[in-house]
Amino acid sequence: MKSLVLERKDALSLRDFPEISRAEEALGPRDVRVKLHTVGICGSDVHYYTHGRIGPFVVNAPMILGHEASGTVIEVGAEVTTLKEGDRVCMEPGIPDPNSRATRLGMYNVDPAVRFWATPPVHGILRPTCVHPEAFTYKLPDNVSFAEAAMVEPLAVGVHAATKARVKPGDVAVVMGAGPIGLVTALSALAAGCARVYVSDLSDAKLEIAASLSQAITPVNIRSENLVETVQRETDGWGADIVFEATGSPQAAAQVFEPLAPGGCVVMIGGQPDPISYDAGAAMVREARVENIFRYAHVFPRCVGMLASGAIDVKPLITRTFSFDDSVHAFEVAASAPAGDVKMQIELPQ
Repeated sequence: MKSLVLERKDALSLRDFPEISRAEEALGPRDVRVKLHTVGICGSDVHYYTHGRIGPFVVNAPMILGHEASGTVIEVGAEVTTLKEGDRVCMEPGIPDPNSRATRLGMYNVDPAVRFWATPPVHGILRPTCVHPEAFTYKLPDNVSFAEAAMVEPLAVGVHAATKARVKPGDVAVVMGAGPIGLVTALSALAAGCARVYVSDLSDAKLEIAASLSQAITPVNIRSENLVETVQRETDGWGADIVFEATGSPQAAAQVFEPLAPGGCVVMIGGQPDPISYDAGAAMVREARVENIFRYAHVFPRCVGMLASGAIDVKPLITRTFSFDDSVHAFEVAASAPAGDVKMQIELPQ
C-alpha cells in the first residue's frame, strides 16, 4: 500500500507503509472503508513539508500527508445505515471525542482530543484507502465531481467564517488574502448574502482569479492601491460591514479595523504563529465584534448542498492536477508557491 510519506523536514517519499495497512484491517461497526480518489494539497501539508512543524505539532516520525479528500465507499460496517458500497463521498478529517464537553456543547472542532488527518501523530490520506466514521462521511450528489468534493474541506472554512460573521443580505465585506481560503471565504460571503466583496492581495494572478469568480468581487492589489481608501470611497465613507483576515500576516492583521464600518465584524481566519498587535482603540470606537475560527463545525452538508445547487462554484480554484505517482513533484511545485495557482490536487489510481 504505497503512501505519500513525509519522512522528515524537506524529505518526501512514495513508499509502502505497512503500519497503515495493519491498522486499516480493522473496520468498526459504524465505519466505512473508502477508496481515495482525489486529495487536495493544503498549505498546512506544505508547511509540514518545508518546516517540519506547525506550532506545537511537530513531525517526530514519518507521517502520511493529506486531509482534503473524496473517494468511493468499498466496505461498510455492520451498523452503517446511511451509506453503501459504491457511494461517492467526501470526508470531514477531524474526529472528536464524542463524550468530550466541547462535543456535547456542539463545538466539536475545538475538542482538545480531536484527531485530525495529517496533524502529528495522526496520519493523512494520501494513500489508497482509509477507514472513517460514517458520521463524518458525506454522500455526494451525482453532479458533484470528485475534484469539487475534495474542495469541500477548504470551503468549509469559508462557510464557517461567513456563519460566524452573521452575514446579512446586502452586506459589504473585505477579504484580506486571495489564497485558497481567502477565495472560498469570498464565495461563502457572497452565497450568504453579501452584495460586494473586496479581495486584497499582492498577486495580480490570484486577484485575476478572484475577479473571475463573480461580478460582485472587486480585486485590490495593495502594492498599487490603498485598500482602506478604496473601501471608504465606494461606501460613502462608511466602511465594510465585515472584514475577513485570511492571510496569516501580522501586518495585515494589524490593519483589520481600518476598513471596518462602525458596528462591523472582524473574522480572524489566518493562523498566526506568534502574538500580533491589536488596535484596541480602533476596535472600541467602532464597537467592533471580533470572531475567531478554528477549522469548522457542522458545515460539510451545507457545502455539499451549495456545490450541488450551483450556489458556489469551486472549479475555477482548481488550477493544477497531478497523478499519485507524481506526488513528490506535486509538493515540490506547491512549495515553490507559483503565483497563478490556487488549489493543486492529486488523483489516486482507480
